[in-house]
Amino acid sequence: MSNHKLDRRKFLSTSAVLGTAGIIGLASCGSKKSTVSPLKNVGEYYSPELPDKAIDGKELKVGLVGCGGRGTGALQNLLEAANGIVVTAYGDVFADRLESCRKTIKENFGQDVPDANCFTGFDAYKKVIDMVDLVILTTPPNFRPYHFQYASEKGVHSFLEKPIFVDPKGYRVTMAAAKVAEAKGLCVITGTQRRHQRPYVEANKQIQAGLIGNITGGNVYWNQSMLWYKQRQAGWSDMEWNIRDWVNWKWLSGDHIVEQHVHNIDVFTWMSGLKPLKATSFGARHRRITGDQYDMFSTDFEFENGIHLHSMCRQIDGTSTSVHEEIHGTKGYWNSETEEIRDWQGQLLWKFDKDAAEAEFKQHNPYVLEHVDWVNHIRRGEMHDEAPQTAISTLAAVMARESAYTGKVTEWDEISASPLDYMPEKLELGPMDINKYGVAVPGTGEEK
Repeated sequence: MSNHKLDRRKFLSTSAVLGTAGIIGLASCGSKKSTVSPLKNVGEYYSPELPDKAIDGKELKVGLVGCGGRGTGALQNLLEAANGIVVTAYGDVFADRLESCRKTIKENFGQDVPDANCFTGFDAYKKVIDMVDLVILTTPPNFRPYHFQYASEKGVHSFLEKPIFVDPKGYRVTMAAAKVAEAKGLCVITGTQRRHQRPYVEANKQIQAGLIGNITGGNVYWNQSMLWYKQRQAGWSDMEWNIRDWVNWKWLSGDHIVEQHVHNIDVFTWMSGLKPLKATSFGARHRRITGDQYDMFSTDFEFENGIHLHSMCRQIDGTSTSVHEEIHGTKGYWNSETEEIRDWQGQLLWKFDKDAAEAEFKQHNPYVLEHVDWVNHIRRGEMHDEAPQTAISTLAAVMARESAYTGKVTEWDEISASPLDYMPEKLELGPMDINKYGVAVPGTGEEK
């Protein structure tokens, strides 16, 4: 693996010569339900059907790779979303996480998995994927591209929790795996669940119909208090501590602008159909207790057609909170917080009808509805791949992070071809050079 500090100093001057890395756009997901948008930058867009439950069909064997809180939750969401799902295998680095998940699923859904189908270690994912029809991938995100790659090669349908990678190397692995999945007719859903959230889906229909006019920009926010952390316990190796405290270490999470704020960035790339060309970002570390990440970022994205998006995220106790998106157009604007579209004179043009939605549907949890959509595509035999689109928003977040870390303007073509690779040379529960990456200091070319 190339030296990380050297990569950090050089990546902005790397030419974009790696295949399609710098020219990937927002194509249709490949589903038959694509609709033509009058917005010139979008073309075809996908609007999911969101019934309360997936259609019945052949029995499907599912495996879970990454048995922590999110993995356990995602598996429960799938079992709520569809009948005929058989939990077949579990995989995790840690036996205690696996057993906790196994117990929860057995108690809540009556499904147990034999010991022979429970695997631990860094190679557990292969053993799980080899046994199933579909797999839920919910490990810390740096592992996601390589697990997705193996699943696609094996012809297994994948659910990829967001973010779907943390660095440019992971981006390219993900895009290659997505191509394999498409060639094999697989169904890939990602955990950017706003794409399956009823108010967002209905708002997007209005935007694509031209209600706000041509898109001119927007603002996206995820500002909240400090996230969870794990203090190191006696007996934990460096690697074990990092993985158990993964959300605070950038080699595992990508920093919170990638791990969490990707949701908000994804809303803009999804609804606008645009990818960013440049990012000018700043960030800082004020009060974070563990790890090597920042706790705030602010970014100006420049998109195609000269459109700008302001992105802001923060995880600091005692500060104001705001988690929402705004998209601006020539005729008006949409606000996800109010679930409204208004013109620039303040007149209401559209509002999500919550009462009507609740009268028509019983299921409103987007974490369940994304699995409904996944199973419906699988059982109908329809190829559907969200990975290329989610890769746009994830790499946008990576681009913003690198701009903040370096203090430089970061360009799409440069970051997509960068050799930057956060994966350690050895994956084993032992010692690590925890300070290898360090806390970035902009303008110095050094990590700390």
